[in-house]
Amino acid sequence: MHTITLAHPTDWPGFRRAARALAQAGVPPHEVQWRTAQDAEHDLFAAPAMPLPPATGPAPRVSQGFVRLCERIVLHRDPARFALLYRLLWRLPRDDALRRDPLDADRVQARHMAHAVARDMHKMHAFVRFRPVADGDGGTVQVAWFEPDHYIAEANAGFFVRRFTQMRWAILTPDASVRWDGAALHVGPGAQRADAPPPDAGEALWLTYYRSIFNPARLKTGMMKKEMPTRYWRNLPEAALIGELAHGAHERSARMVAAEATTPRRRIAQSI
Repeated sequence: MHTITLAHPTDWPGFRRAARALAQAGVPPHEVQWRTAQDAEHDLFAAPAMPLPPATGPAPRVSQGFVRLCERIVLHRDPARFALLYRLLWRLPRDDALRRDPLDADRVQARHMAHAVARDMHKMHAFVRFRPVADGDGGTVQVAWFEPDHYIAEANAGFFVRRFTQMRWAILTPDASVRWDGAALHVGPGAQRADAPPPDAGEALWLTYYRSIFNPARLKTGMMKKEMPTRYWRNLPEAALIGELAHGAHERSARMVAAEATTPRRRIAQSI
């Protein structure tokens, strides 16, 4: 059994290097155990790491699409993700059915994992809420707390760099923290919810705006919970209003229907 210890949960370079060496040495998937340094540290009975075997065959050749799939799946939280990826790498040149069968169990699992990571990244884009914090230089840093399902904080930081390039910000998650100082991105260890700032005065204005744009006639509770799962609500300021607004939605909709039509205040003159 070959035990491969990766530096951290998203150690894609380490996995790629080890998987290439194992494949070149002809080591089948069932003879490989994948773990991270953190796993080994907490496992008293963990087997010692072994050096990679010498290469005896050609390096595996895969498509760029497969590489991108691997880069995405590495971010998944499932401990079996590395074993799945190496199994796919092993099967690609040996199993023609893998390429032809879209319902192959490994392919289906890989697609589901990649989709879960992509969805988690999208939710982070939508549900991060920054709050201002004064720094030691008299300036302001916008700080947010987010709890992702997967290891996406560092991989997702580029979106926030592009969107908030002129702003200094930090996003804290249980797994890692990312900080943009206006010129460079810094990655640090995970944080706790208590490390995030409390609500600020500016949120009152945001809640007033959120209340004003709420349309009771378009409320679909099931769809809302699908697109904004309730587990995110505890970190969203506007979530405090959802119960109140949803409870009175039916009555407000009825009043809107019963109300008389209003005359537009301004008419656009017709051209001759």
